[in-house]
Amino acid sequence: MTGILEIIYDLIFDYTLRTVALGSATLGLISGAIGCYAVLRKQSLLGDAMSHAALPGIVLAFFLTRSRAPLILIIGASITGWLGTVIIMHIIRLTHIKEDTAMGLVLSVFFGFGLMLLTFIQRIPDARQAGLESFLFGQAAALLASDIITMATIGGIILLTMVLFWKEFKLLSFDPDFGASLGLPLSRLEILLTSLIVIAIVIGLQTVGVVLMSAMIVAPAVAARQWTNRMQVMVLLAALFGALSGIMGTMISSLGPRIATGPTIVLSISSIVLISILFAPKRGLIWQWIQSLRNRRKVEVESVLLDLYRLANQHETITHSHSINVLRTAASTSRGTLKTLRVLQDQKLVISDDEDNWSLTETGWEIANAIDEERGQSA
Repeated sequence: MTGILEIIYDLIFDYTLRTVALGSATLGLISGAIGCYAVLRKQSLLGDAMSHAALPGIVLAFFLTRSRAPLILIIGASITGWLGTVIIMHIIRLTHIKEDTAMGLVLSVFFGFGLMLLTFIQRIPDARQAGLESFLFGQAAALLASDIITMATIGGIILLTMVLFWKEFKLLSFDPDFGASLGLPLSRLEILLTSLIVIAIVIGLQTVGVVLMSAMIVAPAVAARQWTNRMQVMVLLAALFGALSGIMGTMISSLGPRIATGPTIVLSISSIVLISILFAPKRGLIWQWIQSLRNRRKVEVESVLLDLYRLANQHETITHSHSINVLRTAASTSRGTLKTLRVLQDQKLVISDDEDNWSLTETGWEIANAIDEERGQSA
């Protein structure tokens, strides 16, 4: 408990830890929100392609300007990332190559070109001090207050654009045909939305790197999707999960000197995804398993109740009792018949005598009659 309090104290008052946490949270919030569109449009691989396509832009921006200023590197990465996206769109439009194949092709070509440029530029004397290789896996610990201001400013523009084009982006994601019938410029909207995703990826490269950045686009949205069917709630949850994973990753990485922040952030959001997949209501695997057990138990209870009802209808009174052996013979399975009768007895739908004979109560007969009529109508 003391260790956790110390981490929280450092998170508030330690400049370096606070800066990294704020930068990581900002990245998670932005990438989580905009990543919802990539997930809903089934373009999860697009984030991976864009992040890898950004590497040659970073190297070329440094080569041309000899500056490691975040804004310059962001511009360079944005250009090649956007160029890679345009190439993907043209390959899909002009050839018979499928979307995932086109993304994989552009991803490998741009990333290979970026690695070649990185290897070549390392021979330049001042390039070694630039630390461009940190963009492969990220170096969140190197974030400065100026970097966070840049990220927050660009991220604010992304979020503002999302708000302004909220309805248009929803139509583009869910029903582009209806959007086209309304006269919306879908091609321009798609380019705008793709550009926002590119920029969101680019501003996070310094934190988690080219290799892992796609996870920050996809994972928060996947986690949020498990909890809701509403777009607004999904975007808010994805932003929250992304920001939370950034803070969690920063706190965990502060526990040891050699724990990398970027991979830890990705592991943190992965744990949130796992929890969501398991425990989210309606969609979670454990919730579905519990519901399956409840439904199966409900079917068993109704089946035994109907067996008693049909047997009772063969006699003059509804209170005519039947032995447990008769009910086991009538049931589709004899397993759990007595246990099911005990459940019905607790609900005061059946009663038993001292000889273990069972019969319906009036309430039980009414409920069984309603179930029988309902099943007859559905059949």
